[in-house]
Amino acid sequence: MEATMKPVIQEKQKEAQTLATLIKNYKALGVANLTKVRAAQLAEIKKKLRGQVYTKVVKNTIIRRALKDAQEKAGIDKIEPHLTGSNVLMLTNLNPFKLALLLEQSKVKIAAKTGDVAAIDVTVPAGNTGMPPGPIISQLGAVGLATRIESGSVWINKDTMVAKKGEVINERLASVLSKLGIKPVEAGIALKAMYDDGTVFTGDQLHLDLDAYRNNFQTAHQYAFNLVMFTAYPEHEAMPFMLQKAHFDAYSLSLTTGFPTKENIQDLIRKAHSEMMSLSGAISKKDAKAAPAVAG
Repeated sequence: MEATMKPVIQEKQKEAQTLATLIKNYKALGVANLTKVRAAQLAEIKKKLRGQVYTKVVKNTIIRRALKDAQEKAGIDKIEPHLTGSNVLMLTNLNPFKLALLLEQSKVKIAAKTGDVAAIDVTVPAGNTGMPPGPIISQLGAVGLATRIESGSVWINKDTMVAKKGEVINERLASVLSKLGIKPVEAGIALKAMYDDGTVFTGDQLHLDLDAYRNNFQTAHQYAFNLVMFTAYPEHEAMPFMLQKAHFDAYSLSLTTGFPTKENIQDLIRKAHSEMMSLSGAISKKDAKAAPAVAG
């Protein structure tokens, strides 16, 4: 028995040593949740990350041994509490936040199974299903899709939302969506934690809402721009707009005060003519009221 176990132990030790060498050679080490990640999906994500991230599915016992062999990396043991359940190791020289973004962008759409959660508002478009009449008609009707038969095929009458984002997809709907080729579930690897230069970040800390950050920067930029314009601070980016505003203010002032320049003389004449016509009309109305009534 011991003779049989010895090669197994040696193999595990060798695997742990190899993993420890990899951990030492890479700047960052991530631990991602492998629960519910399908083999085809994992292969596709690995392909997308090839050249930037080394991924490896390893048993937690092997990882723990490797971490002990890589103690020269300060704080590497802080990753050990996150070694629960099935995991995939991700070794990279990328910034942890960059890796988190890459994983977010590497998510793939997959067909729904019973109990999956819709990643989007799921709408079945109107049109030809390409399927002949039969049981499919009642199956489509069962999930709220109105149909008709045309040219020997089942058609869906109108665009219909069958599930909202975040809703659980039941067995009937999962079956219908699969037959229609609609993939409403978003699958991907989610980081549980990541070690980088002595610091361990949790998955929540690595999550970046890019739209929110973009909106915050745009709002801050607009506030700063408005302040620069209001205080007339000569900032490079605002100078063209400040010069335009200064020109407009100067031009308006020249018209208001009647100060003639080459640029405004035509507008001054139009303004004077308009004021003359208004005054003439007012005088005519006043004279008409003052004239004595003609006896009938």
